[in-house]
Amino acid sequence: MEKQKLTHVDASGNPGMVDVGAKKITHRTAKARAIVKLGKEIMDLIQNEELLTKKGPVFQTAMISGTMAAKKTGELIPLCHPLPLENCKLEIRVLNEEEIAIDCTASITAKTGVEMEALTGATVAALTIYDMCKAISHDIVIKETKLMEKTGGKKDFKRDE
Repeated sequence: MEKQKLTHVDASGNPGMVDVGAKKITHRTAKARAIVKLGKEIMDLIQNEELLTKKGPVFQTAMISGTMAAKKTGELIPLCHPLPLENCKLEIRVLNEEEIAIDCTASITAKTGVEMEALTGATVAALTIYDMCKAISHDIVIKETKLMEKTGGKKDFKRDE
């Protein structure tokens, strides 16, 4: 089996942006998920799939911040290509009596994928929820953020739920 090389390191071991000049333009999508444990106290405040606080609607605000972050991924992650996203959608749903899932799906027609944009969107949405709810409880845990699927590149990927 061939050993995988890091994509952002050249033959001399120096960091560098990946050259995508010779790649084909394809439609690419990526979906990332963040799981946030809010705890029972905060979950008890959720009504009609939304958490309302004095600062405003938490989930709607998190969806906007996640979209904004996904659009700025190239500015936040070193060596990441700045991409003009064609679409970015965030969804937040209750998983159980203590947890929510944040899904961020990004898409583009380009020479490079949008995994980092989807991961950034889901993560910043989770951080926004933490920020807006920390006055209620500091027991909030951002448990995990992971890539769920990607399409359109060299090879597709799909994680089992």
